[in-house]
Amino acid sequence: MRRSAVMSTGPNNTNLPEDPAAEFAPPETGTTEGRRTIRKAIAASAIGNATEWFDYGVYAVAVTYITANFFPGGTVFALATFAISFLVRPLGGLVWGPLGDRIGRKAILALTIILMAGATFAIGLLPTYDAIGIWAPILLILMRLIQGFSTGGEYGGAATFMAEYSPDKKRGFFGSFLEFGTLGGFVLGTAVVLALQLLLGEDTMTEWGWRIPFLLAGPLGLIGVYLRSKLEDSPVFREVEEQHEMEPSARSGLRELFAHYWRPLVSMAGLVIALNVANYTLISYMPTYLETQIGLDASASLALILVGELVMMALIPFAGRLSDRVGRKPMWRVSVVGLFIGAIPLYLLMGTGFLGALVGFAILGVLYVLQLSTISATFPAMFPTQVRFAGFAITYNVATALFGGTAPLVNEALIQSTGNLLIPAFYMMAACAVGFVALLFVPETAGASLRGTDIPRQEEPTS
Repeated sequence: MRRSAVMSTGPNNTNLPEDPAAEFAPPETGTTEGRRTIRKAIAASAIGNATEWFDYGVYAVAVTYITANFFPGGTVFALATFAISFLVRPLGGLVWGPLGDRIGRKAILALTIILMAGATFAIGLLPTYDAIGIWAPILLILMRLIQGFSTGGEYGGAATFMAEYSPDKKRGFFGSFLEFGTLGGFVLGTAVVLALQLLLGEDTMTEWGWRIPFLLAGPLGLIGVYLRSKLEDSPVFREVEEQHEMEPSARSGLRELFAHYWRPLVSMAGLVIALNVANYTLISYMPTYLETQIGLDASASLALILVGELVMMALIPFAGRLSDRVGRKPMWRVSVVGLFIGAIPLYLLMGTGFLGALVGFAILGVLYVLQLSTISATFPAMFPTQVRFAGFAITYNVATALFGGTAPLVNEALIQSTGNLLIPAFYMMAACAVGFVALLFVPETAGASLRGTDIPRQEEPTS
């Protein structure tokens, strides 16, 4: 790609060259074309995230049907299969991340959404344990592994792509729509399962109705591929590519990442532990917790989760905009401290019945949104452009595999072994303590530029 100088007319009708670097600046929200480009980038980024979380949402709320059709041994095996996909997410991060820094964000995002949506669609076609015996759970596990491998590049790539397209002063606001897509996918999955339960009944859902939500991932994936094909790669990446400042190979990018940027790797891992223990405890495990431990019926549990997630979705853009004004770190600080203090009393409140569960879940969700809404603004800004995708993808997926995706299984196993229904609260508190310590070593990057090959830094205080 060859950069051409852009000409403008001066006061004496002479043609003056504009700053050639302006070609690689994020789109301006003050122009119609800039707003249109950002909207396309938001849609292209969020659709993959929504597809990913649609699958996780469907699996989490349909775990009883998965158990009945694939795991006669009990729910714990279905939860273990949910967790197993996270084992290969770090491998996906190691493969997709460096490739995304070498050949571009757009190409990798096209591949990951095809793999992810295809594997989810295939789950809806799998024969059951009664039909083919042990091969049924084996095939399910294989599909979950493909999902995990593709997700290892999807989330980090989408967040990086969105952050690099966003204007510096509005990165929190625009980046928050990626997480809007996260919850949107989960809400859609929950709503589809709930609607099918009410329409078909438990027996039909167990027999074949559970397949329908998984099959819907196919069209979602095709929409995502189409949207992503309509955009250029991010302007920040194209600038580094134009100036030949990329790493010569994916392997050399990995060497640079671990040799020179291990501090942000470690501090980001601490934040991800806090984020994803809260995430998978509140969102993925909560339906199982409410049904098996609190005693709510399936429909009431799903309705409660759906209401809470809709409230969280409504708040996400406002929280993202607030982070542009006050900074990312104050948002995280309030969140981790609030969750630490409120975990035990709010879980006790949830144990009192439907209304208490609704209020407790809503408060925990609002506190969690303060972290969730800033992911796409906070994490990509911890690394320079040439290792940004890899740094995000590897760190996020390793920490998530160890502490996030295993949260439902760990919570269920510890409750069964101890009989203590407050285990999820204790687990969340421990994770928030880790996140608070990590936050001490994270620089504030609200308003900082992501361009160039240095770690972004905030140049002036946020007003």
